[in-house]
Parts: sequence; C-alpha cells; structure tokens
Amino acid sequence: MQDEIRLVSDGEGLAVFGDVGDVERFLVSEGLVGREVGSGRLKAVMGVGVALAQEGVEGGAGASGRWVKLTAESAEQVKKYGLRESAATGVSTGVLKGDRGQIKGFVEFARGSRSFVGNPVALANVAKLLAQVAMEQAMDEITEYLDAIDAKVDDVLRAQKDAVLSRMVGTGFVIEEAMTVRRQRGGVDEVTWSKVQGGPAVIAEVQAYALRQLDALAEKMERQAKIGELAGTIREAEPVVREWLAVLARCFQLQDAVAVLELDRVRDVSPEELNGHRLGLREARQDRQELILRCTDRLVTRMNVAAGAANAKVLLHPAKSPAVVEASNQVVVGVHEFQERLGSRSGRRSTETRRWMEAAVQARDRALETGAKGVAAAMTVGNETLDRAGTVRDKLASGIAERARRMRGGKGGGEGESEGEG
Repeated sequence: MQDEIRLVSDGEGLAVFGDVGDVERFLVSEGLVGREVGSGRLKAVMGVGVALAQEGVEGGAGASGRWVKLTAESAEQVKKYGLRESAATGVSTGVLKGDRGQIKGFVEFARGSRSFVGNPVALANVAKLLAQVAMEQAMDEITEYLDAIDAKVDDVLRAQKDAVLSRMVGTGFVIEEAMTVRRQRGGVDEVTWSKVQGGPAVIAEVQAYALRQLDALAEKMERQAKIGELAGTIREAEPVVREWLAVLARCFQLQDAVAVLELDRVRDVSPEELNGHRLGLREARQDRQELILRCTDRLVTRMNVAAGAANAKVLLHPAKSPAVVEASNQVVVGVHEFQERLGSRSGRRSTETRRWMEAAVQARDRALETGAKGVAAAMTVGNETLDRAGTVRDKLASGIAERARRMRGGKGGGEGESEGEG
C-alpha cells in the first residue's frame, strides 16, 4: 500500500510510518524534523500480530518510522490530520493517503479487521515505542547540555562525602550497561533487569540532596543584607548552582533510562498492563519535572530579589550593585537553560530566557547609568556645596570687617564730640 502515511500520536510525540520516500516527503512538506525509529524496533512493534506489518508496513528495506517531538505549535498542526483517539489507550491514529507521494486526504485507520486500532495491546505497544523514543531524545538533549556547560558530574559526585552520592556514579555505569545490552538484544531479560532494579532509589536520594543544596543556597542569599556580602555570595554561587543543576540533569537522564528499560520489561512480563504502566510512568515523570521546576523557580525568585535590592542601592554602591545584578543574571539564565533542556513546560523557558537576557542587559545598563549619574550628581552637589560655603565664608568675613570698621568709626566719633563739648 504505497503512498500512505500512517500516523500515531500520544499527545507528546507523533510517529510517522510508511515508505522511506513517502515519510521523507511528508516531513519536508509539513516542516517537521523526525528522529529515526530504527528497523529493529519497527519490527518489534510489528511483532504483536495484527499491527502495522499486516497493513503493509513491514520492517523491510522500504519501510521507515520517524518520531517527531510535538511543540505547542506542531500539536495544533497535528489536529488538521484528523486523527482518531482510542478510548482504551488514549492514543490517536490515522492514515494520510496520496498519489505518487502527494498527500491528498485522510483515510480512517480503523478500516478492515487487520487494523491495530481495534487491538488495545497492539496500540499500547506502539504507544510504548513513542514514549521510549521521546525519553531517549530527552536523554540525548541532556547529554548535549552537560557537554555544553562542560559539567563533570561524576567529579562533582565523587567530591562529596555522602555515601549515596558516590553510589550514584556506579548506578549510572550499571544503567548505561543495561541500555547497551538492550540495544543489542532488542529487549530486557531478567538478568539485566535485576541489575538496575535498585537504581531508582539511589537516584531519588541524590536528586533530593541536590534540591536541598539549591534551597540552602537560596536561603543563604536571602539572609545577606549588605551589598558587599551579597555580591560575594552570588559570585561564589554561580559555579555551585551550575554543578548541582548538572547533577539534577544527570538524575533525570538516568531516571528516563530506567523507564525505557522498565517498559520493555513490562511488555515481556505483563503485556496487558503495558498501557497503564506507560501512563503511570509519564505522570511520575511530569511530577519530577514540576518538583525540580518549583525548586529552581525559588532560586530564580531569590536572585531577582537580590538584583532588585542591588538596583535600589546603586547610588550608595555604584560599583558593587551592578556586579550583583550581573552575577544574578548569569545564574538565572543558567537555570532557565537547564529548565528548557529538562523539557519543562513545553519550551516556555526558552522564550523566558531570551526575554530575561534582554531585560537583564537593560537592567545592568540602567544600573551603570544610574550609578554614574549618581556619582556625577554627588560630585555636583559637593562642588555646589563648597561654592556656597565659600560664598557664605566671604560674606561672613566681609560682614565682620564692616562691623569692625563701623565700631572703630563709632568710637572715634564719640571721642571727637566729647572734646568739642569740653
């Protein structure tokens, strides 16, 4: 069945199945960028029986599967495809049919008894694939983030005396090894799963520890009343915040890896529970995102308060106040970049970061300008005061001299009058 594009969406991602050329033409025409699913995983999806393979999309040389991350804009765009949601799984599916690669219209996926729309187990398997590819994409983005900030997470963890933190390094090695085995054999056997089962507890402890460190740092800044002390604290905080954000990113990355392994394991052991388990993992992931987002937002709020306090005292501290604003801006921008990489709030952080950077530059410039004007004004006031003091001094001296002269003149006149009378 050539010139047909099969679409499957779980609300967060869109899978596009079909002939390689058709899939590419569709993505280009819609301005979408997709991640390759891989022929091996495509075959695994087809292995559930009445699935895409029976619809003609077998894992052969001409078959292709691509996954597209849905943004707020592309999610709206997907609505025009007319996908139909399954009540059993919450997954939306559909077919776009065309002629010679030109997509012309919509054909409902549920036609024919061979379609996997009527098979909740098959649909759950496809939804599992979407969830796994989405998490793998997020893991790759976190790797890019850690490389970009040059964060050596293992070094940070090893430098801590807490035993749980040091165990996190080993836990990461075990999980990465399990992911490698999974890629080679296409699943997660009992031996592999037994090695990673204890990992989530260790990761959760490290995540909680990192969040406490950021909260403690924010509280420390809140206690600083003097601008000089605040400037020093924020300068010292910037590299520390970056390190603990890197640790949180690594925790999130490993938690996603465990979830990928877990979905494969559930599929093999309890396929009828796969969809419910997938939804549970997604909700737990969102809860972790919100927890980290709230903590880092508190840090941003404290930084904003510090910058505001520094701006308010720029006339008294024309050098230190702009330094506080600049240092707090660097921390805030770093936090927003971290939140964006974590996928929090569908990329809203990206816009906020750009706006914040623009506002930060303006605030810094205003602080410097106000400080310069303040110094100039102080100098002008000082000079005017000196001038007025000099004028008063001259007037005072002149007045004293005049009174002295009059007093002398008065005394002379008195004596003359006495002599005349005598």
